[in-house]
Amino acid sequence: MYCKNCGKEISDYAFVCPNCGVKTENPNAERNAPAEKKTNTLAIVGFILAFLIPIAGLICSIIARKQLQERDEGGAGLALAGLIISIVELVIVFIYLIVVIAAVAAVM
Repeated sequence: MYCKNCGKEISDYAFVCPNCGVKTENPNAERNAPAEKKTNTLAIVGFILAFLIPIAGLICSIIARKQLQERDEGGAGLALAGLIISIVELVIVFIYLIVVIAAVAAVM
């Protein structure tokens, strides 16, 4: 398809010409545009909780990843990031507790 204003070739799904910025008169633009997927809410919650309460973030992210396999939703990256961040934080906390317990035991 070509822009009626500048004459340059543009996508068949374009709402506006990327070259001149004029709105296209393409009837297929809205009808054939790819639909956006709804983001899984639990994936968002799991990602946020991964920073605040890692165990809750881990649980929410695991459940979100299971839901994403069953539903047609977006948010796989958020769920994976929440899972990884939660695991890393839990490992750091676990190592910290071992060091503190060893230090307390060495002092006594």
